[in-house]
Amino acid sequence: MKPSLVNTTEPATYAQIWTFRTPRAQLALWCGWLALVALFVYCWQVMNADTMWVFVADAPTQAVDIGSRMWPPSLSYLPELMKPLWDTLNIATLGTLGGVIMAVPVAFLAARNTTPSSILIRPLALWVIVASRSINSLIWALLLVAIIGPGLLAGVVAIALRSIGFVGKLLYEAIEETDIRQVEAVSATGASSMQQLNYAIVPQILPAFWGITMFRWDINIRESTILGLVGAGGIGLKLQSSINVLAWPQVATILLLILATVIVSEWVSARVRHAIL
Repeated sequence: MKPSLVNTTEPATYAQIWTFRTPRAQLALWCGWLALVALFVYCWQVMNADTMWVFVADAPTQAVDIGSRMWPPSLSYLPELMKPLWDTLNIATLGTLGGVIMAVPVAFLAARNTTPSSILIRPLALWVIVASRSINSLIWALLLVAIIGPGLLAGVVAIALRSIGFVGKLLYEAIEETDIRQVEAVSATGASSMQQLNYAIVPQILPAFWGITMFRWDINIRESTILGLVGAGGIGLKLQSSINVLAWPQVATILLLILATVIVSEWVSARVRHAIL
């Protein structure tokens, strides 16, 4: 019996070694990290070009000194803060209301499934949202104080203009995420476009709308407390005047009052959003 011949001409097979990334991807990742480190070093040098490290080293001592001057807070100053605090709450509330009123139509024009024109009107609505979100409320207040003068009106309009982008963006995303089957069901009854909007889309986004509104109101409470620093009224005006005359016990009282107000507004906003959602 002849032994069988083994075919030695077949190519040898080798087990492939699995790697998380290809060598090219690994090299690109390392190059990206190197570029990020280089950018960080450059930004650090630019940021500290005019830094006086003598003052930085002395900062803890100065902070302790100012903190000791703030204690104890001047609680007798509280009655004078009630009116500015009420103005701050009004700025936040009216500003939120105005921002929501302007943001709702912008959101419907920006959403893909409700905009009348994806070529012209939708980009314009998105530009309004981006422009509003790009400018901080403090900058809006600076501009408005220069245009319409100092006072509560400048603060209200600044908060409203800042709120358009926040509310509009979240709301148009909620509109785009609505269930299309409900829209098709209403459309099958022969409903017009406005009826489809009223009976199929609006009921779906109402919980998100109220949640977004309360969330923005909570944010506006915090932002409106500093608008007085640029002349837009509210408790920030008292804070600025107390800092200018180095009345540190009054500053401590104002900061504690602002902290308490923010905590209460956060609690109210959370309870309302929990009840709605």
